Amino acid sequence: MNTERFKNASELIDAENAKDPNTEIHQSITFPKELLYSSRMHQRLMSFHSNASEAVQIASKAQHIRRWEIPRESYSMDRLGYLKWREDLKKFHAKTITTILEKSGYDAEFITRVSFLIEKKLLKKDEETQLLEDVICLVFLEYYFDTFVQKHDTEKMKNIILKTWNKMSERGHHEALKINFSEANFELIKKALGL
Repeated sequence: MNTERFKNASELIDAENAKDPNTEIHQSITFPKELLYSSRMHQRLMSFHSNASEAVQIASKAQHIRRWEIPRESYSMDRLGYLKWREDLKKFHAKTITTILEKSGYDAEFITRVSFLIEKKLLKKDEETQLLEDVICLVFLEYYFDTFVQKHDTEKMKNIILKTWNKMSERGHHEALKINFSEANFELIKKALGL
């Protein structure tokens, strides 16, 4: 890994995500929401797969880069609108990180690989895409699952749990079951998965 280049790219990603007007409080400290998400993604990646490649590390940090610029509410609030929003976000994140990586001195092949990962191409077939997806799901389950439980009814939550679970690898499943869920949430997960 080119440490200096990686450090430059990481600082640029953090600087972009620090502009998020949305905030989240963690351990009594207020953070820009996407800066905190980026940090959680990279930390979880390194604890889950400590020798992750430079491309996956950057993709983990840039997974939601400047996401607030394309709000969910700007699309129709149905399944089709949701899918279009997600697809447009992937392209937007890939384009945004491309500019940062070019500034940081990465070559075209490396940049294409990071974009490939951020767009989550060949899920279940490409090992690094799968690794990134596992980390996305683990971060969701660890930090954002409670919020979803408060917003949705039990049947909707069971559906969300199943969809999340089906995107993950066996190793991801094993890691997910180590998360310190509340008793009620763990029961909900077990019911959804038929455990």
